Amino acid sequence: MTKSYINVPEAVGIFDNKADLQEVIYDLMLAGFSRYDISVLGSQEALESKLGEAFWQAKELEDNPDAPRASFVSEEAVGELEGGVAGGFFFLGSAIAMTVLLGPASSLAASIAAVAIGGTPGAVLGSLLARRVHRHHQEYYENQIKHGGLLVWVRVADKDKEEKAVQLLEGHSGRDVHVHGWSED
Repeated sequence: MTKSYINVPEAVGIFDNKADLQEVIYDLMLAGFSRYDISVLGSQEALESKLGEAFWQAKELEDNPDAPRASFVSEEAVGELEGGVAGGFFFLGSAIAMTVLLGPASSLAASIAAVAIGGTPGAVLGSLLARRVHRHHQEYYENQIKHGGLLVWVRVADKDKEEKAVQLLEGHSGRDVHVHGWSED
């Protein structure tokens, strides 16, 4: 599968911490940039798949058309996912226990006990899986920071957007902010 590139300029910047990265992305969206025009560096697995296992630095990837891209995932979205995973497993365990006790002889006390007994193992499993999601998200950022920083690309369709993107990237402590003349399709 061959990648194609389009003649739409892109502003790019490198960030040293997650907070600045998140703030600039939120401000870009508030300034009218679509989330589809903003991308961050893809996962370690995507990097290794496209570029091999060689050591890399963010500075080397910012203008590399083969650098894998990904959509930005906010901390709020990760938190919602964690809550959904933990809550879903609690619900599943409780639902299974309640189904078992739905016979005509079951009492309210038995039903409450079933929710507690059935939901607790599910909640524990869900919490463990949610923790794993959080750890994976943290490792994604930490790995990029170890390799020189967090990359952000922003498609800029015209000079006004280009100037606004550069201003925002630099204003949020972006390093090596510049524009190149193509973007990923």
